[in-house]
Amino acid sequence: MKIKLPETLPEHIAIIMDGNGRWARKRGMPRKMGHKAGAETFRTLATFCRDIGIKHLTVYALSTENRTSRPPEEVDEVYDLLRRYINESLETMERDRVRLKFLGHIAALPEDIQALISQAEETSSKYEGCQCNICVNYGGRDEMVRAARELMGLSSGIKLDDVDADVFARHLDTAFLPDPAICIRTGGEKRLSNFLLWQLAYSELVFTDTLWPDFNQKELASILTECSKRKRRFGGL
Repeated sequence: MKIKLPETLPEHIAIIMDGNGRWARKRGMPRKMGHKAGAETFRTLATFCRDIGIKHLTVYALSTENRTSRPPEEVDEVYDLLRRYINESLETMERDRVRLKFLGHIAALPEDIQALISQAEETSSKYEGCQCNICVNYGGRDEMVRAARELMGLSSGIKLDDVDADVFARHLDTAFLPDPAICIRTGGEKRLSNFLLWQLAYSELVFTDTLWPDFNQKELASILTECSKRKRRFGGL
């Protein structure tokens, strides 16, 4: 498959991976098979981003709302898939050489998943190139509340008048990242669903009807090319 890329690539892209359940339902499969297919798509796209030179890929895997509002058995299925994905990643890290970082309220996840996350982050930290940031039990509002609480609890003598956008951003989960240049949502919905609310302030937004398990390198390359022709306005109308 010949893939044409734009001359200039963004440093950071974000993706809301939507449509796993509908993909499975269309095929008469249980929902967990959609999540499994979606995980394989993520693995393929992460490798593609590494190969073409994109430095940061951030994806929405499990929201705070999903964790609390979805049926417990479905959340458990996502947890099981996450365990399997991290374990498989640990086995193939030396080959793939992709850094993994997990964003969100990690402390509220099962303890064994927290341990796997710590292991994956530590093991992959030595690799250079593409970093994949997986948002798990993540919500943009929750992230900002946690950042505000952290700022309020500091004993460093920081004054209220000293808190500006840059100071606040340093207490977000993404403090080590540039803001995404592009945010893509698959699955046909046209909303952000509480994803990276602070960070997407000036990002180019793309909505595609393609269900996440069917999303591929060619469509991503086409989106990158289309967005490279847009003129980004940071604050301008």
